Amino acid sequence: MFTGLSERLNSVFDKLTRRGVLTESAVDETMREIKIALLEADVALPVVKTFIANVKAKAVGEQVIKSISPAQQVIKIVHDELVTLLGEPKPLSLFPKKQNVILMVGLQGSGKTTSTAKLAKRLQKDGKKVLTASLDIYRPAAQEQLLELGTKNSFDVLPIVQNQKPVDITKRALSSAKEGLYDVLILDTAGRLHIDDDMMEEVKIIRDLTNPTEILLVIDALIGQDALNVAQQFNEKITVTGTILTRIDGDSRGGAALSMKTVTGMPIQFLGVGEKTDALEVFDAKRIADRILGMGDVVGLVETAMEKINQEEAQKTAERMMSGHFDLNDMLAQMRQINNLGDIKGIMKMIPGLSKMQSQIDNANIDNKVIKRQEAIILSMTPYERRHPDILKASRKQRIANGAGVQVSDVNRLLKQYEQMATVMKQLKKMGPFGMFGMMKKMNNLMGGNAMPDFNQVMGGSNPFFNKFKK
Repeated sequence: MFTGLSERLNSVFDKLTRRGVLTESAVDETMREIKIALLEADVALPVVKTFIANVKAKAVGEQVIKSISPAQQVIKIVHDELVTLLGEPKPLSLFPKKQNVILMVGLQGSGKTTSTAKLAKRLQKDGKKVLTASLDIYRPAAQEQLLELGTKNSFDVLPIVQNQKPVDITKRALSSAKEGLYDVLILDTAGRLHIDDDMMEEVKIIRDLTNPTEILLVIDALIGQDALNVAQQFNEKITVTGTILTRIDGDSRGGAALSMKTVTGMPIQFLGVGEKTDALEVFDAKRIADRILGMGDVVGLVETAMEKINQEEAQKTAERMMSGHFDLNDMLAQMRQINNLGDIKGIMKMIPGLSKMQSQIDNANIDNKVIKRQEAIILSMTPYERRHPDILKASRKQRIANGAGVQVSDVNRLLKQYEQMATVMKQLKKMGPFGMFGMMKKMNNLMGGNAMPDFNQVMGGSNPFFNKFKK
């Protein structure tokens, strides 16, 4: 997301930072380059003009020009204007002790059904009792798709009754939601390949029948400027309360997201960042601006870790490490925790510093399957071998390699990483709590091997942890 824009802006700011003195002409040149970057990112022209005017008015002020770090001041101004441009986050309007109805609308193929599933799953995690229903009787197997997603992800879906019309399905859904004491009913309406009167009339009838708390427009970010036209037409006809931008992970430009609030007046409420049901982010303008300017997303990283890492298991492993005990079972537990975080490339882009190197990360030979292969190696060992890896000689290594479907060299590489980690754990025990800061440097070598050159150049040193994931 925003890959091209982020790289272009960071290039502009790097050039700006190298200037000893910030003159008005230097600001003008910077503004021209930012304007080009925004236009290339498919941001609407009126939005670009307003954005540049606002930034320039603040950037040429005497306080900025004569400040200790004028370039950093300009970057902050751009950051703040990006936050304003994207719009303040708006939480869903859900009321206690009331039947809340969320109407999902949009064109066919925009990702309404998948977004319905993602939203249902998210609301369930927030403690809401959720019922979903598909009103799409036109697209083949649309109702079956939602039912399958519900079964796979453990949220309730209204049973399918063949040959029922959308209005009848809606009435049955309202009745079932009331009888089942559901907090939220999510209705997945039908879409078309393009906006037409029949579709809008049907949505209007359902809207009037349900009096929805929210009407969320689901838009595919990959359609670029057309996303704004779709949003405006839907809003004019049925008054949309918010948007969900899908496939944002595949949109390297991001113009739709940057233009949506200004052009349509509608807030972005969620971003679809992948196909899995947990790949739905609550929209946060500040975090998006941080990402665009290469500042990473520490909050997102922490949230991912808190959600997907087993805290109790991590605590047990940490206690064993602190006591100096560390065997291959502990290494396996760590691998599984890392694997739970998801795509390694995505995690790396959340890290400040590394987030500026999106293209290098995308092009790096990083393989999420490495952990699976190393897990297979450890699982091919006997319980005794995992506790006492020092007994692993040639014949045992060959047996383990055969069992895991890898080469003996892969087994040796894993054991070398284990030895390095075990050494660090022993040093950790000796150091005690006051040696932790020095320990952080040694933790950089936890997973062994040579560092990836591109990362070294930017980070100014070795960072071999990520070498673990190279093919």
